[in-house]
Amino acid sequence: MTTINGEVAPGFEPVREAFAANFTQHGDIGAAVCVYRHGRPVVDLWGGVADPETGRPWAQNTLQLVYSATKGATATAAHILVERGMLDLDAPVAKYWPEFAANGKADIPVRWLLSHQAGLVALDEPLPLAEALAWDPMAAALAVQRTQWAPGTAHGYHGRTWGWLVGEVIRRVSGRSPGTFFADEIAGPLGLDFFIGLPASERERVSRMAYQRPAVDLTTVPPADVPQELREQVAAWRDPNSFSNRAFAVTDPAAIDFDSPVVQAAELPSSNGIGTAHALARMYAALIGEVDGVRLLAPETLASATEEQASGKDQVLMIPSRFSTGYMLPTEGNLMTGPNAFGHTGRGGSLAFADPEHGIAFGYAMNHIISGSDDVRAAALAEAVRSAVA
Repeated sequence: MTTINGEVAPGFEPVREAFAANFTQHGDIGAAVCVYRHGRPVVDLWGGVADPETGRPWAQNTLQLVYSATKGATATAAHILVERGMLDLDAPVAKYWPEFAANGKADIPVRWLLSHQAGLVALDEPLPLAEALAWDPMAAALAVQRTQWAPGTAHGYHGRTWGWLVGEVIRRVSGRSPGTFFADEIAGPLGLDFFIGLPASERERVSRMAYQRPAVDLTTVPPADVPQELREQVAAWRDPNSFSNRAFAVTDPAAIDFDSPVVQAAELPSSNGIGTAHALARMYAALIGEVDGVRLLAPETLASATEEQASGKDQVLMIPSRFSTGYMLPTEGNLMTGPNAFGHTGRGGSLAFADPEHGIAFGYAMNHIISGSDDVRAAALAEAVRSAVA
């Protein structure tokens, strides 16, 4: 039986029960969940094993790489620049990044980078991983890359490229790398234990990830035996030239070892944020209200930042998705806690979001990366939060 550490406020006991069930029934190895309500923590729980190889227990200050949940942190950085009048979402990207105008991209607005509408999901020639981690070569490659569809006519999840695209705009506008800007303007004022580009001094606190693949690899199943509702998606997975594959193959090798110290030390603003569930919840709490005297965005800026920009069939994921300028919005597959919520998932299970209607901010981070629709851990926790505030 996994020991669950931490505290819950009266009325939020269902979240503790759901968190414990994630270990006994749904495959969690090491994990943490935190919920803020109206600017104060009401759930702060952790448990399990941070390193399955050594048995190191998960501590309150264990850091976890959260994959694409990082995008919510990066989007927040961009919107701080908007609020300060330094960045205009409707201005051409080339206003801030002149080289980006190459290959007919002169008129693409910043907004479409954030909302996955720019059509820059892939590279014609993947970049050596070392060059991608060095930043400048990848920014240069994306600046001259042609679009994959007419920008603004469709949306598709820019799984990897989003971080360099949005991050380079942040760098050009602020004069600081996106990780440095986040540290200075968000993590510092709020005291967040979260990093985009991990300092060497924090390495020993990072968990080690374990990976679970789906019980059945649908790409090996005869097409006629694939469920009808999944056939288009599975066909895309089978095709090495599909956006579904190319969007995650912009480096050579395509597979990135996110447990690697070199990868964790680099700045990948789409996918290598490392921190605690508490830090994620606290950041989102400061987006929808004041937390210990700090509010990240004014209400009118937040309203604009969370307004739907793209919805419907995703050209990469091949399922319906919804995006504002940088944040994911609720869908049938990711309800969060209500229709007005916004946030971001991460590969294999992590989730962070805010729900201004209920005054809720939520963060969940775990080291067992589970692929496919069988993973119900974050959804179970969000449902428990919904029941607590109903």
